[in-house]
Amino acid sequence: MAVLGPNGAGKSTLLRILAGLARPTAGSISIRRGGREPDGRGRARAWVGFAGHTTFLYPELTARENLVFQGRVQGVVDPGLRADQLLEEEGLTAVADRRAGSFSRGMAQRLSIARALVQDPPLLLLDEPFTGLDRRAGDRLSERLQRLRSEGRTILLVTHDLLRASEIADTALVLLAGRIVQQAEGSSIERAALETTYAEALESEVPTE
Repeated sequence: MAVLGPNGAGKSTLLRILAGLARPTAGSISIRRGGREPDGRGRARAWVGFAGHTTFLYPELTARENLVFQGRVQGVVDPGLRADQLLEEEGLTAVADRRAGSFSRGMAQRLSIARALVQDPPLLLLDEPFTGLDRRAGDRLSERLQRLRSEGRTILLVTHDLLRASEIADTALVLLAGRIVQQAEGSSIERAALETTYAEALESEVPTE
C-alpha cells in the first residue's frame, strides 16, 4: 500500500504511530498476524520493520555491526549470518567493515532498509525509502519490494514518487491533514490514473470563495 500526500499531511506521523514510536492522540492500533495478536508489546514490534527519515544507525559501528546488533535485539537466531545475507542483498558486502558514519546518504539508506528487514518482519513500514538512492539502487529496491509483497508481506510505503508507487502498490491512499481523502486500487494504480487521482484529491481540498 502506498500513502501519498503533500508535506505536512501526516504521512510520517502515521508510520511512526504504527511503528510504536509515537502515540496517537485518539483511537487505538491493533496488529494481527494470521488472525492472532502478538503476546506483548515487544513481540508486536518484532513483527514490524521500520525505515524512516532517521536511519537509526550507530555511526561508530560498522555496517555489519549495526545489523548484528539489531539482529540480537530482535532475537534473530544467527545475527551474523543474517547480517551477511542482507549486506549482500543490498550490495554492501564490500563496505561491511566500514563505519556507518562514513557512508554516503544513499549507502546509509540501503543499510537502514537492511536494518528494517533484519528480523524478517511480516509488516514493513517505509518512509521515502528511495531518498538518496541512484537509479540503479532505486530499481533494485523497487524489484525487491515487489518480491517481498508477492511473498505475502504487507508493505506500507510513504512516497512522493508516483512512478514507484504505481510499480509497487496494489492500493494507494491520499492523505491530507491527517485524513484519508482518496483511495485508488487495481487499474487506478497505474501511473497516469494515480496522478489524476492525486491531483483531484488535492484540488478538492482547496477552499473556494
